[in-house]
Amino acid sequence: MREEQVLVQRARDGDRTAFRELVERYKKQIYYLAYDLTGNHHDAEDLSQEVFIKVFRSLKKFRGDAKLSSWLYRITVNTCISKQRKKSLAAMQLRENFEQEGETDKQFHSSGQNANPEKGAESGLMRKNIETALTNLSPREKSIFVLRHYHDLPLKEIAATLNINIGTVKSMLFRAIKKMQHELSFYKEDFGLEVTNE
Repeated sequence: MREEQVLVQRARDGDRTAFRELVERYKKQIYYLAYDLTGNHHDAEDLSQEVFIKVFRSLKKFRGDAKLSSWLYRITVNTCISKQRKKSLAAMQLRENFEQEGETDKQFHSSGQNANPEKGAESGLMRKNIETALTNLSPREKSIFVLRHYHDLPLKEIAATLNINIGTVKSMLFRAIKKMQHELSFYKEDFGLEVTNE
């Protein structure tokens, strides 16, 4: 960990090689988190790049109170939520334009989730259903659910990452799990989603 602190300090002092090394260390973790939040390879790549640009610009503000990974996750989650809000606003405006022009918006709706035909039919369908269920969570609930169940972060670390108290994390995770269980209730097997006190 000491080595990482030295790298961070060097990067803060303008050492681009040190910054590139930090990017190399964390780019996969950030990409996978971005992918789990967006469900899309292209969006995940764009989001990851945007995150590291933000990190480069604001590294001097990083005080080291939290772990670097938690700080990077927070930036990723906040950037994703911000992009989703902009996308939703743009989508609403696009829909309004279509309606004003009297056109159907079938194409607009068909641009959502797409199943991967290369995967087995059953696992592909399950993945699609899970992704669809995730879209029914609020951005904050989705972030907490993904950090807990896809990235196996302890609740304390999620609280530190999102800068909220652990009680809020637990209640939002509980709500997210209930919504997911409801959305996926047609599956007989138990998904094993539960809130633990780690």
